[in-house]
Amino acid sequence: VGIHMKAYEDQVPIIVIGGNTGSFLGEYMAGGVIIVLGLHGKGGPAVGSFLGSGMHGGAIYVRGKVEARCLGEGAALAEPDEADWEKLRLYLTEYCADFGLDPAEVLAGGFVKVAPRSHRPYGSLYAY
Repeated sequence: VGIHMKAYEDQVPIIVIGGNTGSFLGEYMAGGVIIVLGLHGKGGPAVGSFLGSGMHGGAIYVRGKVEARCLGEGAALAEPDEADWEKLRLYLTEYCADFGLDPAEVLAGGFVKVAPRSHRPYGSLYAY
């Protein structure tokens, strides 16, 4: 089952996933924020293959590392900037309070950001 997210004006959907995910997370994502913590993993990667395929908005934050080979077409890896860290601290403080976790410990795991390469990843495929 896919989740297609899109932000509307100042309404920004946020999903925090405590465990790991499979393939195609964030496929055709048009907005919002997905945070993958990978807290209950069995030593494998927190995300599957084709991460962010066709993504043209929003951001996916993954705790730990993501190999470039896991990315889908149109997605790019980036280091979170200070604005990203502010969002992560805000969202994860609430998440950790709800689940009895230490936010400092969760944030200490380090994060990578997955963002769209372009806001129109398939624009060249359409005739004008």
